[in-house]
This record gives sequence, structure tokens and C-alpha cells, in this order.
Amino acid sequence: MFTAKNDTEFGTLTSVATLRTNARNSSGSSNNNTFLDEGYIDIAGLRVGMQYSWWDDDLSGETDVIASNETRHNAIRYQYETEAFAAGIAVEELEDSYDTKPGEGPNNVGITGQVSGTVGVVTGYLLGGYDTDTEEGAIRAIVYADLGPGQLGIYGAYATGANYYYEESEWTVGAQYELKVNDKFAITPGVQYFSNVDLSLNGNGFGGGDAWTGGVTVDYKITDGLKTKVSVQYHDEDDADEEVFGFVRLQRDF
Repeated sequence: MFTAKNDTEFGTLTSVATLRTNARNSSGSSNNNTFLDEGYIDIAGLRVGMQYSWWDDDLSGETDVIASNETRHNAIRYQYETEAFAAGIAVEELEDSYDTKPGEGPNNVGITGQVSGTVGVVTGYLLGGYDTDTEEGAIRAIVYADLGPGQLGIYGAYATGANYYYEESEWTVGAQYELKVNDKFAITPGVQYFSNVDLSLNGNGFGGGDAWTGGVTVDYKITDGLKTKVSVQYHDEDDADEEVFGFVRLQRDF
């Protein structure tokens, strides 16, 4: 990541460029590439360029599925912030093709808005997105509350029909509890329920079928700049095979 900042009469002018490299080697063939992950200019709450949408924000555990498709876009967004409140709006280029409707292609436009606030130990986020091509939208809410030795997270989402921002189900609800054992160790069990997971044949809405996912995520800080994350999840969906999946991640921060 490369960051440059300087003071101006409008506030701090910030420029960010982040490069990411994927390195893969399977079945005797390699697929390595380096690309621009983020590249934007930010000043006085206005951000322009390649950036992650608010739909990319999710909970600390790995059980939740509360966004669909690519969450990184060329976008123009503005956000007003105070210590306890924030509100913003973004116009995003939905660059990637996706299978919501037959013949769906890239380079469409989406509009996203979010408000958030904190009162005492509770923080809430309300997010909405509208896909101008499918003429469908989705709304999502996340609430956090500091309880006991950890933090409770409750969330839900609803889609008017299949759209770029959310097409996993018509609606979903879920919860997790991040138990902070100490400064280095956290255990996060979670569960999520999905209603009407089958897309209709023309992609205009959702059919039947329900599903649920449950699992646990473990985070451990090995030392300064080095941490690991382990996730194990179980997924059960109507008229489909049960699944168990997860990952082990070792992360070095600079």
C-alpha cells in the first residue's frame, strides 16, 4: 500500500494505491498476477476511484454471507462523519458480469447509501443498494453490542429480487458472538438462516428453498505483525448436499 497525504484549505488530501498479488500453482499450471486492488483520492469526505463498497464490510467471524458478487468498484462517494454518526451515498460502476438474469453483463450502475450511529455500547449500520440494470434492490442492517467479555453481532438482509448487491436469498438473519478470551485470542461462533434461496427461472425474484449455516472462527495473534485465523463452517440447504468447509490463514502485517 502506498499512501500520500498533505494539508489543503479543504482538509487533508489523501491518495491511496494498493497492489495485490495472487500466486497459484495447481495441476501443473500457474496463474500469477499483480493488480491494482485500490486506487483513490479522498478529501473532505469525498472519495473517487477504485475502492471497496460498504457492502464489503461484514462481521469478524466467517459464518455470515451478507453481500453478493464483487464488492470493489470504480466509484464516487461522499460520507459525512462525526464521532457518533455517519451518513453517505455512492454511485458505483458494477464492472463484473453475473448470472442474476439471462444475458446480464458488466458496466452497469449501482447506487448505495449507508447511515450508522453509536449510542452507549450499541452501534448500528443500515445499508441499501439499488441495481439500476435489474431494477431491484437490497437493504441490510447490522447491530453490535458490547456484552460481557465480548461483542454480540446481529444482522439481516432483504432483497426485492435478485440483484448485484445481494442475491443469496430473499431474506436472511443471523448472529454471532465474538468471545475475546484475551488480547490475543478470540473465538466467534455464528449461525445464519436463509429463506427462499432459489432464483426464479427468469431471475426476477426468488423461488422456494431454505438454508442455514453454522460454524466457528478462531483468531489468534501470534506476535506483533503476525496472526492466524481458522474457520470451520457447516451448511445445510434444501434439495442440496450438506457441506463442511473452512480455511486456515496465516497473515503478516507490515
